Amino acid sequence: MTQPAYDVVIVGAGIIGAAIALECSREHMRVAVIEPDVVGGGATAAGMGHIVVMDDSEAQFAITHYSQRLWKAMVEELPCDVEFMPCGTVWVATDDEELHEVRRKHEYYGARGVTTEILDAAQLGEAEPNLRPGLAGGLLVPGDSVIYSPCAARFFLQQAQSKGAELYLGVRAFELRSHGVVLSDGATLCAAFVVNAAGTWAPRLTPGIEIRKRKGHLAITDRYPGHIRHQLVELGYLKSAHSFTAESVAFNVQPRMTGQLLIGSSRQFGSDTNEVDGQILRRMLQRAFEYLPKLSHMSAIRIWTGFRAATPDKLPLIGKSPTQENVYLATGHEGLGITTSLGTARLLVDQLLNRRSEIPVDPYLPTRDMETAHA
Repeated sequence: MTQPAYDVVIVGAGIIGAAIALECSREHMRVAVIEPDVVGGGATAAGMGHIVVMDDSEAQFAITHYSQRLWKAMVEELPCDVEFMPCGTVWVATDDEELHEVRRKHEYYGARGVTTEILDAAQLGEAEPNLRPGLAGGLLVPGDSVIYSPCAARFFLQQAQSKGAELYLGVRAFELRSHGVVLSDGATLCAAFVVNAAGTWAPRLTPGIEIRKRKGHLAITDRYPGHIRHQLVELGYLKSAHSFTAESVAFNVQPRMTGQLLIGSSRQFGSDTNEVDGQILRRMLQRAFEYLPKLSHMSAIRIWTGFRAATPDKLPLIGKSPTQENVYLATGHEGLGITTSLGTARLLVDQLLNRRSEIPVDPYLPTRDMETAHA
């Protein structure tokens, strides 16, 4: 039986692959999506679901800011189960050194059109009364938000399917070729372009790309409405998120629309099992208790782990594979895949259609020199 021909076959139905499927479908492309497990699983289900602007580098700021604007343009379309919550982020400072970082971030964001507000100790206490006393202040970024990302991925894919995209669920990609994807049963889906959006599995299909698996733990509480009002992040989170040491933890807690609290964050290299690491979990929770003491008396109803795809220079791979003809990459987003999903999709489809992108794509191309960028 002859397989149908597509313009694009996308491997992976996490939020990145689903967003690309939607963007391609909007451009009237014939789309197929291959997913061996569930839509919105993998790293999408293991992420905290924040939509934030980040400033670790100019390129990181550009793609997070661009993507956040695309998310805001879509808010009215999102169904209720996506739980879009425009709660904002408060970056919490513990001392004068971190207050200096607050002022730097405030100036950086302000110069690039992002509204922020510096909070002194009293204002921080008023904004978040359950934070421990004695903190130095913080930076409020009111434009940030959180979502329930598995439902967002499902929504994107459903929208793509309504425009003609086809989903091959429970099917695994075995090999990527210039004319399509060979499936594990030997069948081939023929396409003009193939997109490898397989997250941590991407190197198995595109050998040689610089992707490492990074394990993370999350915990979610029972319902405690109003305990926090914003996503709360310690300034030390940046050191943790972008460190390449074996393991690290940082304070990051989100309110959810359900009244639950989602607690992170931890990062580990070199761990390939999805089992909960008791030592890491204790460190992560203890860090959260140091900032929100009443958390220690709350009930957690679920604890889980997941793996995220990380690159040496902390930027995703978006563009042509350096080794495979007609194959494009969309992976390596680590902890920012939810935020950057819509921007990634737009940048990738811009390349497929050979059109000019709204932001420069060079920092994200898989052919870049990541060691130089990281240095």
